[in-house]
Amino acid sequence: MRKITNPYISIEGYHCFGCCPDNQMGLQMNFYEEGEEVCCRWTPRGYYQGYKNMLHGGIQATLMDELAGWTVSVKLGTNGVTYHIDLKYRKPVLVTGGDILLKARIMKVEKRIATLSVALYDGNNTLCSEGTCEYFVLPEEKARKEFYYPGKEKFFSGD
Repeated sequence: MRKITNPYISIEGYHCFGCCPDNQMGLQMNFYEEGEEVCCRWTPRGYYQGYKNMLHGGIQATLMDELAGWTVSVKLGTNGVTYHIDLKYRKPVLVTGGDILLKARIMKVEKRIATLSVALYDGNNTLCSEGTCEYFVLPEEKARKEFYYPGKEKFFSGD
């Protein structure tokens, strides 16, 4: 298991809803690499619920989309934008059920589309949501110039 550093925190105006640690309204996600997967442990808070004590499905989708984006950055050495998401919500996720575990991996890359599998497990390690995310992958030069991509090595500056 290897911690992934957030290289975007030094960019002025950075306020990502998914991963900015200073965005008090955001998800404040942190990531780590484990083999072929990029993972996240995340603690749900009550203000992200839909029905009482149930994590809102849109928040689940956002968690999985953000994780997929970080997986593209770390595993493919560039970044991209969401092209398509297909999720299945299998079981409710209780906001009082402990930390959530999210996992993503690259399944294939064809031309400029990366297909990733994503999964969300509740505090009892029960699979609650899963699916695929497709990302339109940018050439690294464009990612660096227009999307602030810092280079793959910056995600592991603590190594």
